Amino acid sequence: MTAHVGILPLSVIDALTLHLNDKVNESAAPLWRLPHPRTGLACLFLPQEKLVDPSHPRQKMSILEIQSVTPPNTRSWFIGEEVVSVSSKRGVDGKLLLMTPVDPAFLIIQILLASQPNDGSPGNFRPIDDIFEEAAVKLAKTPIESTPAVQDASAIPSQRDIMQLASLDCIKAAMSRICDVKEITTEITVYRFSPDNLLAYLRSKVERLSKPEILEKSRSLIRSMAKDGLMEDGREDLLELGRVKAACDLISQYIPPSIYQTLLSSYDFTALNAYLKTFSNEQAALLATNANTSKSKKKNAATNEEDTGKKRKNQVKSSNGVEKLKKANVNGMSKLSSFFKKADA
Repeated sequence: MTAHVGILPLSVIDALTLHLNDKVNESAAPLWRLPHPRTGLACLFLPQEKLVDPSHPRQKMSILEIQSVTPPNTRSWFIGEEVVSVSSKRGVDGKLLLMTPVDPAFLIIQILLASQPNDGSPGNFRPIDDIFEEAAVKLAKTPIESTPAVQDASAIPSQRDIMQLASLDCIKAAMSRICDVKEITTEITVYRFSPDNLLAYLRSKVERLSKPEILEKSRSLIRSMAKDGLMEDGREDLLELGRVKAACDLISQYIPPSIYQTLLSSYDFTALNAYLKTFSNEQAALLATNANTSKSKKKNAATNEEDTGKKRKNQVKSSNGVEKLKKANVNGMSKLSSFFKKADA
């Protein structure tokens, strides 16, 4: 069996240890196969229990996304005091597994979209179990129907896992943020997907992510904005728009493309787009000018080198002629000065 190197929070290690030692729930799967928020295809997620307050036994659930980072070249890992090389004999493939928290609201977007009526109407208020049950059936069929090449069962979201997702308190709280909610009784609450609520929630996340103290923690984003000239003095308004656009791009990794376009259209990026287009044209013109200058310099250098070569060639020829004169036999020949003497009277 292939082994994987992973980075796990201590709470996750404790939860997995408890699961392995739990003989009663041996059949329960610790990993859930849920639709990815952006693509709808199955990905692995890990529900994690964590203590809200160590002094109280009450627990809170969070969900971790499992990501695999595959190195382009073979490498080794330091595990404890041992260096483990990547080889088939050792059963290590070199991948690094990362587990990062994911917003539960992102996980239910695909589920809510799948449960929407086909006629485009808002639909009726329904209990959360009914919504998730209908979506689970549709999402379990979508990958194979839309992509015939995908036949691996691991690429299909699990209906059971989607239904288990509905039981989490963090999911119910997320439903309240992006759905219209009605409380029928103290035990019965019904929900209806609201595109307006979803857009408002996404904009609130953009507002938080676009703050300089948060967004500029990413060096790659800082370099990108600096490369576009947004961090120069006098461009503060454009820089603010650039931060908002970058925050939207970050969120786009966890929302469907259609929702992403709706989010972008809710902002006015006219000034930013005009500037970036002008800046891009100026950079292209500068590159073309530099390329022409470089070609001209190379051409002049080649011409100068050719002229220098001709001069050197002439100098060589002249030098050869002088050398031949030096070797000529001058016996019996009058000296050159004899031709300039005064004639005898």
